[in-house]
Amino acid sequence: MFKIILIIVVVLIVAVLVFAATQPGTFKVERAAAIKAPPEKILALINDFRRWAVWSPWEKLDPALERSYSGAASGPGAVYAWQGNNKVGQGRMEILASSPSATTIKLDFIKPFEAHNIADFTLLPQGDSTVLTWAMHGPKPYMAKLMHMFFNMDKLVGGDFERGLANLKAAAEGN
Repeated sequence: MFKIILIIVVVLIVAVLVFAATQPGTFKVERAAAIKAPPEKILALINDFRRWAVWSPWEKLDPALERSYSGAASGPGAVYAWQGNNKVGQGRMEILASSPSATTIKLDFIKPFEAHNIADFTLLPQGDSTVLTWAMHGPKPYMAKLMHMFFNMDKLVGGDFERGLANLKAAAEGN
């Protein structure tokens, strides 16, 4: 009986490992919000990392968060690095490109898990509002594929994006 149970357990583990290998090699999380403000006002909050303290959903999770800024003051070349508790971890962001309608940020997580992703902010004017889309995408190596079988990345990060967009909306609209 013990051998049968052991064989079943081994087969199940192998099945999970094989199934994980067949999963997509990339991920994407995306949220959007309409903000009653011109794109340039919203872009100013995104392109200056020092202003992220106003709206970023992670900034208030660690009162002792250590921040450092380097490179350009804002826009391409601006760099923001952080180190904090287990809720915010450690990482680095660098603005790679910025235009009146979009900003692209290289996002490198160091702790608690190493990951290298891209964050895109896209601004689309619509009447007296701007639709701001915040997306994060990147590779999903094998270990991440295994983790994603048990943890849904969209559910883990999507709520943070929604809070961040609501904070950005409040800041840009002056509420």
